[in-house]
Amino acid sequence: MVLQAPGPADGDGPLRVVDRPDPRPGPGELLLHVAACGVCRTDLQLCEGDLAARRLPVVPGHQIVGRVADVGPEVSGWTAGERAGAMWLAWACGECRHCLTGRENLCERARFTGWDVDGGYAERALVDARHAVRLPESVDDLAAAPLLCGGVIGFRALRLSGIEPGGRLGLYGFGASALLAIQVARHWGCEVYVCTRSDTERERAWRLGAAWVGGYDDRPPVPLDAAITFAPAGEVVLAALRGLDRGGTVAINAIHLDRVPEFPYEQLWWERSLQSVANVTRQDAADFMALAAEIPVRTQTEAHPLASANDALRRLRSGEVDGAAVLVP
Repeated sequence: MVLQAPGPADGDGPLRVVDRPDPRPGPGELLLHVAACGVCRTDLQLCEGDLAARRLPVVPGHQIVGRVADVGPEVSGWTAGERAGAMWLAWACGECRHCLTGRENLCERARFTGWDVDGGYAERALVDARHAVRLPESVDDLAAAPLLCGGVIGFRALRLSGIEPGGRLGLYGFGASALLAIQVARHWGCEVYVCTRSDTERERAWRLGAAWVGGYDDRPPVPLDAAITFAPAGEVVLAALRGLDRGGTVAINAIHLDRVPEFPYEQLWWERSLQSVANVTRQDAADFMALAAEIPVRTQTEAHPLASANDALRRLRSGEVDGAAVLVP
């Protein structure tokens, strides 16, 4: 499913079915036989043009689960038939000061799956072997796909928020990533306070052990030690900031944000912090996948045939997706 040019995700577009020869892996690459690929809000933003395209045409999709079909030259540690995944970070230089200190998510030359290189809305996908993710066999293909983006980025957001075990955590927005983050936070013994507009999401938050559930205009009943925002709206960031205790942090889990409105400095004072979350590292992925298998983290998915990718994007845009949408070739 190829994006030729951004357009409305109305069920008929903007993706088009294209038949291509199977790619051959080059040096350092794996060819994956795709078993599942998650549909992410970042894919929607790219397809509709909210996130500027860096390459067109391009195959979207950065939550890829599959089996190694072929191994390119100069690859070690992978063999045909092994289970592997690919995530948003497709490649990093390995040489800059960020890469050399385990922060390849900040590499200025980094490439991203489905944005700079073709992704997983396909039957076959090429991935850089160094950035392929090993997947626990205890997690099936459909369940594993959302873990590779919403799960890993939510885990990094938890880390960057500074939340401690047993702390008071706010989650603002309760889509696919927050569904996974709350399970980790509850595993750590945190009290979780959820703000969302959706009645369906509020009911789901209660079921997953939230201590309190309200709307964006409602302030949690206790000051929060940390908060994570998942909605791409600056107003939500300010709502989270107003709920913070002194010294707390709001981690902004969004690659695209409409704007941050002007706000009085008093809301930020007392050493409150705003922290953006940019991509993930390979260590984040390894740590989270091991933890997800241990807890175990449960995912809620709805499967769509690959050819129905446009409809999956439409459902995501309209808020109809129950959990996470996953394409199955």
